[in-house]
Amino acid sequence: MAGKILVTGALGNVGAEVVKRLCFDPAQQPYESLPRAADLSVEKVRERFGDSVEAVAFDFSKKETYAAAFEGVERMFLMRPPQISDVKGVILPALQAAQAAGVRHVVFLSLIGIEQIKFVPHYKVEEYLVNSPMTWTFLRCSFFMQNLNTIHRQEIRDQNEIFVPVGEARTSFIDARDIAAVAAAALRQPGHENKAYDLTGAEALDYWQTAGILSEVLGRKITYRNPSALQFFFSHLRRGTPLTAAMVMTGLYLSTRNGMAEPVTGEVERITGQKPISFYQFVQDYREAWLS
Repeated sequence: MAGKILVTGALGNVGAEVVKRLCFDPAQQPYESLPRAADLSVEKVRERFGDSVEAVAFDFSKKETYAAAFEGVERMFLMRPPQISDVKGVILPALQAAQAAGVRHVVFLSLIGIEQIKFVPHYKVEEYLVNSPMTWTFLRCSFFMQNLNTIHRQEIRDQNEIFVPVGEARTSFIDARDIAAVAAAALRQPGHENKAYDLTGAEALDYWQTAGILSEVLGRKITYRNPSALQFFFSHLRRGTPLTAAMVMTGLYLSTRNGMAEPVTGEVERITGQKPISFYQFVQDYREAWLS
C-alpha cells in the first residue's frame, strides 16, 4: 500500500511501538516510506526516534497543528489521549480535518467489549468513523500489560501491591507490542478495511495470579489488594487523577469485574502469524520499571 502513514500519540505505550513496527518490515529491513510520528512535542519525537521517522507536532485541541500533520496522509493510527473526554468538541474536528485533507483509512485504538460500555469516549469515536466516508479498522483491546509499568507502576514499586477493584475476575492482558504488530498490518496491508478485531493475550489471569508472577520475577512479595470501587475512585482523586479520567477508569474496572476482559481470542496470531507475548515474558522484559 502506498501513501503517507501518520501515527498519533507516537510517544505513548502503543503509539511508540506502532512507529517502530512501521519503520521496519518483518525481516527487519527498513521501509522506503518513513512513518510520520505525531505528538505534542516534535523535539521529544525526534529525540525518541531520530531520523527514522518524519516528526511533527500535533495537538487535537489546537487546530493550527492539523494541516502539517495531515498533509499527504492516506492512513493514520488514531489514539485518543486519555486526558481528552470531549470527543465531539476535540476529537471529531480533527477527524473531519483529516478526511478533508485526504485521509482514507483510520486504524483506531479502542476497547474490548465496547458494545457494552457505551459510556466511554471510544464508543463515540467508533460511531463517528462507521458513519464517515473513511474506512476504518477498530483494534478493540483488552487491558494493556503496560498499564502495570505505567499507571500502576508506583503502587507496585513502592507499596508492593496491585490496587484495582476487579474481584475474582480474569483479564486477558495484551502486550502493547502485539497491538502494534496488528496495527502495522492494518496500516501496511490491504484487507483490514471496515473490520473490528478483539485483541487479547493468549491467557486470562486473575489478579492473584498476576501478583504471583510479579512476585516471582521481582523476587519480593506483591499483593493484590482488591479495593472497593469507591476506595479505588477516591484513591485516584487523591493522587491527582482528573475527575472524568477517574470515573472512566473506575467504570472500566467494574466492567472487568463483571467479566468483560475474560475472553481470549486468537486474533493476534491469526493476523500477525505470531503467538502473543505472555504475561511472564512481559514482566521479565520490563522488570527494571518496578525496581528503580
